[in-house]
Formats: sequence, structure tokens, C-alpha cells
Amino acid sequence: MSATPGGGVRTLRVPGRHGYAAEFSPYLPGRLACAASQHYGIAGSGTLLIVDQNESGLRLFRSFDWNDGLFDVTWSENNEHVLVTCSGDGSLQLWDTARATGPLQVFKEHTQEVYSVDWSQTRGEQLVVSGSWDQTVKLWDPTVGKSLCTFRGHESVIYSTIWSPHIPGCFASSSGDQTLRIWDVKTTGVRIVVPAHQAEILSCDWCKYNENLVVTGAVDCSLRGWDLRNVRQPVFELLGHTYAIRRVKFSPFHASVLASCSYDFTVRFWNFSKPDPLLETVEHHTEFTCGLDLSLQSPTQVADCAWDETIKIYDPVCLTMLT
Repeated sequence: MSATPGGGVRTLRVPGRHGYAAEFSPYLPGRLACAASQHYGIAGSGTLLIVDQNESGLRLFRSFDWNDGLFDVTWSENNEHVLVTCSGDGSLQLWDTARATGPLQVFKEHTQEVYSVDWSQTRGEQLVVSGSWDQTVKLWDPTVGKSLCTFRGHESVIYSTIWSPHIPGCFASSSGDQTLRIWDVKTTGVRIVVPAHQAEILSCDWCKYNENLVVTGAVDCSLRGWDLRNVRQPVFELLGHTYAIRRVKFSPFHASVLASCSYDFTVRFWNFSKPDPLLETVEHHTEFTCGLDLSLQSPTQVADCAWDETIKIYDPVCLTMLT
């Protein structure tokens, strides 16, 4: 594994590992987790990579192997050492970065690939939500050995499950059935169904500044914003990607700024409140770009990972101009 600090972009090369998800630690500045897979996730094993930054670039702090591809990762909200990954064998894994081996625990109930996992940010409840190709969402308490409940309703594979940062017990999911769905843990039922695209929806995210605003990214190359009080039509549509949008993230620092990455190899930054919303296009990968995160601690720092066997951390020009 080699790290290069050149050109303001810090790069860690991970031979034989294709990146699926990247998530900054909510506790430790500069620490990043990356979920990766062998053979593009089609076969082989997976690796959880824990990466730190220093003056000379990126260094691998620790790595954990799993016997199937890893597709997503989420940090614990109550322990800086703990994370959860999900994999192609239908299981979730609980890891502790303070230990050299793992996992601490494995949760296996899904019957197909688990593509999404997210740890609730609501204080006082430690809940994880997972979305699977078996068309179900499951709710977990990591201290309990089995799922708390299962949510059914999607009619195709589930690609994304994201907790609301505002409303306790509320999460969004997106699916190959072309819908965005909003769920309530208390009723174990779906609250809102949005026919958001006429294509598979690979990603969704909640605005950090508006509890009613959710964005979707789809195979039709578009990003759409939805006001959950009136979902008949999107409040914005962002066009520019030339292949499927794999992941979308709202900025933690700017209410109308978001980022997206795509199978067109690019990462794009947007301000949906502007007449010309595309702020910047970053083209530093040579394969599908799957993982993307914006730092909670640095207003300008972004991480991404791709199938070109690299993880990158950088400060896009457009974000440095916003601060």
C-alpha cells in the first residue's frame, strides 16, 4: 500500500481492493474508514481499512478482512473505536479499531447482499439500520444479538438506508423499485412513498439544515430534492453526471451544498440554490467512484474511494471558497 501527498490530493493505494464506501470518523479528525472488496465485489473477500492523515499523506492504521465483499461502513455514535460494516453474505459486522482482530460480533439475518448500513445520530438511542437486496430493511441495537424489527414494502433491492439527523426513529430508504421511502421505527411502517425517478435509486441523503429535505441520486444520472411535505414534484433537479449516481451527501456546513459521485468516474459539487448549481467537477479517478463523505470537522475536506484501488482525501476549490 502506498500513499502520495501530491497536488493537494492525498492518496492511499490499496492493491486488489475496490472501494465501495468511505466515512470520516465523527470523533477523530482525519480518521477515515473505507469498506472495500476484491474483484469489484462480485467475488472474493472484503476489507475494512482504517486510514489516518499526517503531514506526508495518508497511512493505513489498521485493516480487517472479511470472507465476503464489504459494501458500506458506519461509525458508532457512542464509541470512537467501534464501527459496523455490511457484506455480500447477508451479514453485518461489528468491529473495534482498538483490537487488531475481529469482528466483535456478526449479525446474520438478511438473505441476500447487504448494501447499506447507518448508525443513528440521535442521542440516547443506539440503533443501526441496514438495507438489503432481499428487499427488507432491518433495525438493530448492536448490544442485542438479533434484529429488533424488519421493514417490508420495497419491491426491489434496497441500495440506501439513512437516518434522519433531525427526527428520532425516522429513516429514509431508496431502491431499485424507483421509490424513496420514509419510515418510522415507532410504527414499524412506511410514512411516505415517493416515486422519485423512473430509474433505480442508488442513494439518498437528508439535508442537515432542513428536516423536510431529502435528496435522491439515480441511474438516470439526475439528483432530485424532495420536500417531504409535498412530494408531487422535486424542489430541485441537478443534471450533469453522464452515468449512474452512486452516492450523494449533503454538506454538514452549508445548507444548500451537496456532493455526488458516479460511475462516470467524477465527483461533483453543487449548490442547489444557485441558478447555475454545478460548483465543481473533480476528475481524479479512473474507475467507478462509489464512496464519498464530507468531513464533519473540516468545512473543506472531502474523502472518496473508487474501483481504481485508491482512497483520496482532498479540499475541493469550491469548498475552500465558501469558507
